[in-house]
Amino acid sequence: MKVPGKLLPHSFYEIRPELVAPRLLGKLLVHRTREGLMAGRIVEAEAYLGPHSEPPDPAAHSHRGPTPRNLVLFGLPGHAYVYSIYGKYFCLNISCEKEGHAGCVLLRALEPLAGLEQMAANRGLADGATRNNGFAKQLTSGPSRLCQALGVLRTSHNGLDVTRANSPLQVREDGFVIEEVIATARIGINETNAAVDWPLRFAVPGNACVSGRKNLKGRRVPVP
Repeated sequence: MKVPGKLLPHSFYEIRPELVAPRLLGKLLVHRTREGLMAGRIVEAEAYLGPHSEPPDPAAHSHRGPTPRNLVLFGLPGHAYVYSIYGKYFCLNISCEKEGHAGCVLLRALEPLAGLEQMAANRGLADGATRNNGFAKQLTSGPSRLCQALGVLRTSHNGLDVTRANSPLQVREDGFVIEEVIATARIGINETNAAVDWPLRFAVPGNACVSGRKNLKGRRVPVP
C-alpha cells in the first residue's frame, strides 16, 4: 500500500505543545513494518509543557530536568518519545519546541485506517473482528492500545525522527481538515497534582475512537 499524504516538517513541531496537540488531530500516524503498513488518524492528544514554562508542568516527565529516560524530549522537535507503563505497556509522544525545551504531545487515540487485521493480531484480538461495529475503538482507543496495535516499542522506536522519509514511524498530512476540537483536562493526572485541571487534552468531537469518553467534558475551541 502506498504511504498516504505527505510528511509534516520539523517546523510543525517547533512551537508550544498546547498548539501542536490540537493541530495534530486529523493527521495520520503511519508505521511501516515487514508485515505491511498500518495507519490511523489522530483523534485525541495531550500536551505536556516543558520545565521552562511558567508555571512548569508538574505532570510532565521533563518536570525535573533531563534523565536517561526522558533525554529525547530535550533534543530536537519531531522525535518519538516512547516510555513504558506498568512494566509492559508503552505510550508514544512527539517532542515539541526548540532543543532543550522538552515540550511534548502524547498521542492518546487513533481512528484506524489501514492494516486493521495486523493491528488486531498485535492486540491479540479475534480474526475477522475488525469488520464488526465498534471494533475500531478496541484497536487504538487509548495510548497503550495505540502502541500495542501499531507495534510501537521503546527499544525500537524511541528517538525516531517522525519527519524523515526513511523513518518507519511517521506523521503525515492528507488534507483532512478539523476546524474545531474539544479541550478538557488530561486523563490520569493525580488529583493532588497542581496541573490536574489544566485543559491540555484535545479530542475530535463525536469521534467513536476517542478514549475516556465519559471524561470528555470540556469546551469546543477552534484549532489555533
